[in-house]
Amino acid sequence: MKIEATIADAYQLFHEGALALARAERQGIRLDVDYCERQKKLLTNRIDRAYNKFKETKLYAIWNKVYKDKTNLDSNHQLGYILYNIMKIEPPKLTVSGKGATDEDTLMQLDLPELKWIKEVRRYKKIRDTYLDSFLREQTDGYLHPFFNLHTVRTYRSSCQSPNIQNIPRRDTEAMTICRKALFARPGHHIVEIDYHALEVSISACVNKDPNLIRYLTNPESDMHGDMAIQIFMLHDYLDMIENAGGVNKIDEFKVLRDATKNGFVFPQFYGDYYANNAVSIACDWCKLPKGKWRKNQGITIVNNKTIGEHLIEHGIKSLDDFIEHMKGIEYDFWHNRFGVYGQWREDWYREYQKKGYFDLLTGFRCSGIMRRNEVINYPVQGTAFHCLLKTFVEVDKIMQRENWDSRLIGQIHDSILLDVHPNELEHVIKTVRRVATVKIPRIWKWIIVPLSVEADVTPVDGSWADKKEYDGGI
Repeated sequence: MKIEATIADAYQLFHEGALALARAERQGIRLDVDYCERQKKLLTNRIDRAYNKFKETKLYAIWNKVYKDKTNLDSNHQLGYILYNIMKIEPPKLTVSGKGATDEDTLMQLDLPELKWIKEVRRYKKIRDTYLDSFLREQTDGYLHPFFNLHTVRTYRSSCQSPNIQNIPRRDTEAMTICRKALFARPGHHIVEIDYHALEVSISACVNKDPNLIRYLTNPESDMHGDMAIQIFMLHDYLDMIENAGGVNKIDEFKVLRDATKNGFVFPQFYGDYYANNAVSIACDWCKLPKGKWRKNQGITIVNNKTIGEHLIEHGIKSLDDFIEHMKGIEYDFWHNRFGVYGQWREDWYREYQKKGYFDLLTGFRCSGIMRRNEVINYPVQGTAFHCLLKTFVEVDKIMQRENWDSRLIGQIHDSILLDVHPNELEHVIKTVRRVATVKIPRIWKWIIVPLSVEADVTPVDGSWADKKEYDGGI
């Protein structure tokens, strides 16, 4: 991969980016302090109720019998010892040190109803203590001024602190809503969030130049996740129905399978995961099938009142072990046939790093030092994708100052830009950001060889960040 940008270009991007982000930090985000205090009390009550419910369970009785007066329901070590050493449950996942894991995803895979209360306590404590407490601690005169750093992440992405608004949960809808309901634009303004759509996938295509990946990204009629869902779930008997409906995404029962494919296989594979993890995620989490052998009446319902269990059994997949073996073949085909150029790039790129001990990003940055294989493969995409966002942020900041907007940039969250926007400037601001993101940035960086697109969400005037909805004014 030829790198035309220099270290001077990299420095200039971060120099201008630090100044633009500093202006956003100074502007700040309005906080509803009273709301945060009320929510903390409500969450404390929920935590107490969940604790009391858990203390009525058999699991708590075992736990208390083992640890007696040293019982600590917040201790992962104690929980792991009870589950895997005392109750002899097979751990779905191991930690780096080889012990049974007790993280949220692992606990979800354990078929133990009593764990519901432990998970609930953890969720509510995290919302209260990690997020709302930090909001209240860091606010000044009802405004938060989070720091956006460009010097702490080895991929040359940003980080955020005091408070870390980039870390507000997204997968947990309830937690996200509670936290975002506390955050507002200035009185009489909107919060606008403009998000790059599938940015890292697009940048990946620019890096590895896989023709099939480029085709998926440049042809609006194609559907990578839909095609993979048809292959994984063997939906060929339904092809006529799928085509007549306009794709897998248009049939509710199949849309779930497409989402399972997208989030349980395609994206994890792009980030270096492997088929066995993918199989468990798709079968157990998305399709609601148990571990072990399957029966025809198990799992989510697809079309014609048929369960996914029945459908897979009809195609010779009768257990999770069968499905794991099936996904092994899917993974091989994914990297050797469907995206063979991408797969070869991964091998060549890692081999080159092993020789040199470093690699350069398309934006002029150099990553060096000891890195795992997945890091070597992912960093060129993750870092470069953020630099597209940062360059967009810098260019919009220049226009904002030149045109003397009343609207302001107030932050960035992963692949999105946050703005505090005056209603009279709403359409102009959104169109400006779109033009910069999708037209100007590809003109500046010629190595962008696939279209970039953005989506805008807008809150009502004086609405919280949680109230944002897709902008329907056209951009």
